[in-house]
Amino acid sequence: MPKKIMVVDDDPAIVEFLTSLFKDNGYETCSASDGSLALEVLEREKPDLLTLDLEMPEEWGPRFYRKFSQKPEFKELPVIVISGLSGIHLAIRKAVATVNKPFDPKQVLEIVKNTIGS
Repeated sequence: MPKKIMVVDDDPAIVEFLTSLFKDNGYETCSASDGSLALEVLEREKPDLLTLDLEMPEEWGPRFYRKFSQKPEFKELPVIVISGLSGIHLAIRKAVATVNKPFDPKQVLEIVKNTIGS
C-alpha cells in the first residue's frame, strides 16, 4: 500500500504541483487549503507525512501543528515545513525539514523518501 502525503498550503498552484510530484513518484495524496480545514482532512485521511505552509488565512501553520500534535495518534507524524517566510526553521522545531519557497522538487522528494521511504 503506498504511503500517503498530505499537502497543507493556501496556494492552489503549490498544492497542485506537490500533489502531482508525489503522485508521479508513487505516493497517495490529500490536501487542505488552510489549517482550519486541515484538521478534518488529517483525521479522515491519516497520512504518513505532512507538508505544511506557515502563512495561511484562517489558521497559521504553527497553530495547526500545535493542535494536531497534541493528539496521540498524530504526535509522531513527520512534518516538512515549506514556506516563503524567513526564519522558518524556528517555527516548528520538530519538523523533519524546512524548505524555502521557491523550492527544488528533487530536494523535497529526497526528504520525503528519507523520512517515509518510497
